[in-house]
Amino acid sequence: MACFLVGAAEAIVVTVASKAIKASESKKELAVRSKGGEKAVDALREKQGIPWSRKLMWLAYLLWGGAFLLAYEHVWHGEVVPWFPFLTAMNDPGDTAEMLHEMSTVGVTMAVIVTVVWALLCVAADLILKRRANSPLENA
Repeated sequence: MACFLVGAAEAIVVTVASKAIKASESKKELAVRSKGGEKAVDALREKQGIPWSRKLMWLAYLLWGGAFLLAYEHVWHGEVVPWFPFLTAMNDPGDTAEMLHEMSTVGVTMAVIVTVVWALLCVAADLILKRRANSPLENA
């Protein structure tokens, strides 16, 4: 009924965190650039691999996409309507309890699964970069 709200809430938090981390990374790059120039910045980027802010945006994209698809599905089935209170389950206290139960079970489970898949994606991306850096073709 409203399980998409859990993923949307996580997506909001992750998006804000990603923007803050990106600003911090930009400040660090600026400090390195002022001390060592462009070559120092390139060396820092190569050493760090994929920036953490970019990885967090991958998670945000996954969560936003899932939330929008689930919201569309709930609109399709008439569980979300364009008038107040927007969620049909909020009209009846019994339905509201069922909705909160669904959010705490299905919504949280989906958000956790998406986050675990994202973590595996990040590990795989780091392993690919490490393998590429150690490849004899790259060092030639």
